[in-house]
Amino acid sequence: MLYLIDAQLPPALAEAMRRAGYDAVHVAEVGMANATDGAIWNEAIARPAVLVTKDRDFSLLRAAKRQGPIVLWVRVGNIDNRALMRQFLGAMPQISEAIARGEAVIEFVGS
Repeated sequence: MLYLIDAQLPPALAEAMRRAGYDAVHVAEVGMANATDGAIWNEAIARPAVLVTKDRDFSLLRAAKRQGPIVLWVRVGNIDNRALMRQFLGAMPQISEAIARGEAVIEFVGS
């Protein structure tokens, strides 16, 4: 499963995920750093990818449309990138299980 990391999250998260064995790409790596939400949404559908974002609008859009990419809504405060990556990678087994269950919107709430 590909994870498309939205612009509000650091490109280093995609790198860390790849090092941990997950297929991940940051929007900046595919020329979409300044893309609209609609363009990013469509890219996640086209790839197909789990859309990893801090943007609540994507989770609301997914709920309203009842179709589209799986949205992994990252709900953490302002933490440093190393803490974010450590917490996120630590939660990946549970996230993977939620994806396997077919959950449309998955919330990751950091500690």
